[in-house]
Amino acid sequence: MKTAASSQVTIYQDLGILLGAIVATLVVYFLMRLFIAKFFTAKGKGLRIFLGRLGLPGIFLITVFVLKKTLPVNLRFSPNLPIYLDAVLIFFIFVFIVRLFDAGLLVWYSRQRKPYPLPDVLRSLILAVIYVIVLFAVLKNMLQVNITPYLATSAILTMVLGLALQGVLSNILSGMSIQFTKSFSRGDWVGIGPHEGVVVDTNWRETRILDRYSNIIVLPNNTIASEKIINFSQPDNKTALTLPFKISYDAPVTGVLEALLEGARDCPDVLTAPSPQAYITSFDDFGVSYLLKFWVTDFANKNPIMGEVGRLAWHKMRRRNIEIALPLNEKAEELISSVKQGRGEPPTGIAAAEAREKEDTFTDLLDSSFLRYQQGEKAGQLMVPEDDVRELASVVHRAVYAAGEVLFRQGDKGRSCYIVARGKIRGEIIYEENGKKYVSDFRVGPGGIFGEMSLFTGMPRTATGVVEEQSVLLKIRAEDFAPLLARNPGLAEVIAEIVSARNEQNREFLVKIKELSEKDVRDSTNKKSILEYLKKFVHGLRR
Repeated sequence: MKTAASSQVTIYQDLGILLGAIVATLVVYFLMRLFIAKFFTAKGKGLRIFLGRLGLPGIFLITVFVLKKTLPVNLRFSPNLPIYLDAVLIFFIFVFIVRLFDAGLLVWYSRQRKPYPLPDVLRSLILAVIYVIVLFAVLKNMLQVNITPYLATSAILTMVLGLALQGVLSNILSGMSIQFTKSFSRGDWVGIGPHEGVVVDTNWRETRILDRYSNIIVLPNNTIASEKIINFSQPDNKTALTLPFKISYDAPVTGVLEALLEGARDCPDVLTAPSPQAYITSFDDFGVSYLLKFWVTDFANKNPIMGEVGRLAWHKMRRRNIEIALPLNEKAEELISSVKQGRGEPPTGIAAAEAREKEDTFTDLLDSSFLRYQQGEKAGQLMVPEDDVRELASVVHRAVYAAGEVLFRQGDKGRSCYIVARGKIRGEIIYEENGKKYVSDFRVGPGGIFGEMSLFTGMPRTATGVVEEQSVLLKIRAEDFAPLLARNPGLAEVIAEIVSARNEQNREFLVKIKELSEKDVRDSTNKKSILEYLKKFVHGLRR
């Protein structure tokens, strides 16, 4: 009886010692976490990761080691207690090594600014499996415990959990596959089946993407694994967009292709390299199918960019009288108008609109500063008879230009100018001074002239012209202007005198524009050179 009582007391002493050691270890661990949170917040993420991952096993190791070395010899405890302590020591040494390796990987990925290849839950599950394996090895080899019943129980439990959580396991395995194959990363724009958006998060079960409507779409990983994945952010952030057009057979192919390419180039979000492409894709009963292809880097704004390119291309095709998708209502209206005119009835529909447009062009041309004296006693007066202005108005090209369209670029050759009937044009001049580049801009509103220097002198464009808001512009070409010079022999001399004086006044600024040669500046400030250039218009007309 005494031996049994002593043995029971010894067991209680063993349990008390172990329980006290565990409680002391946990208290020290939580105190250490508070200390780390307070004093190591600004010490770097790597140090915090190491302290956080190695703190618990490290403290247990120290506690067990100290316990082994400091237990009083006169204390009565069971002979197996040192063996238990050795087993615990070995177990936590392995745990410490595993956690050291895990912390090293976390710190490396953090410093490389890369996401960890495994979700946190899956990483924790793998670590737990390793801990269980180490625990079973210690129980069998050091404590001589028969682990077969535990293995059988764990196998049955694993089977039950596997059947109950087969969907979850499928998502985990699919998530691992996605992570290892690097199909996409957080922040990538992707297309997954019918869904398109930016990846905001991916974990062991699901992937979340933010679509273009600012909605979060949650996709299970096993669903993603069975869908086609398009990563718009790889191999780089350049992505090609395509815009289809259906054009009438009457439209010249060259004109259509030029209008499409100009529309793409005028959009500031479209890359210049690779350059936009336009080509025919098919022919059918309704017209010719064209495809405009261009590259962008801001895929998040795909729809606005495509809309902007389409808007610019549409305006350019309308000015070329290119019909899109067979507007049958306009065809029918034009046919009816033609029949009425044949019967002697007053013009209606398109014909009436054309007549009104010619009258508007004459009014806008007459109200503009074009062909009017700007200074002196004759300021504001016309340089030519009003009938000649009407004659010019019948041949100039009137068109609507969309905001953002580029009329021409600095340095381009040009033999035309624009009169603003409605809207506004922004001029941008790039010039150099003391080895540095500067940009100067100006604006031309209704009634103003833009680009007349190239028309009157033949010099390259001194500015880039951009339509700032939707505008109605009158384009006057050299061949339109030549008959007016022929009917008014003294007009060329008046223009030459005004233009040469103006350019002479701006000579210091003109020499800073690198696109202008010394000869360009010299000729544009010389009245005789300008006069000879204008006379060539008339000579060309008489040939």
